Amino acid sequence: MWTVVYIAPSIAVAEKVKDLLSAEGLLVTLKNVELNEEGRGSIEIRVPEGEAEEAHEILAEHLGRL
Repeated sequence: MWTVVYIAPSIAVAEKVKDLLSAEGLLVTLKNVELNEEGRGSIEIRVPEGEAEEAHEILAEHLGRL
């Protein structure tokens, strides 16, 4: 089961978050919830349920730098 750990405001931010989590060894998927032609909207960053806590820790540590 996939768990949403972050909702990005654009595809660019979503890709950065995905790359960060993937580099830490987590499985990551993106799901477009709402996206316009400019690549802005809501993109869910999802990880397996068992990796959600680790993903939140990684995001809390790095989010200010994205």
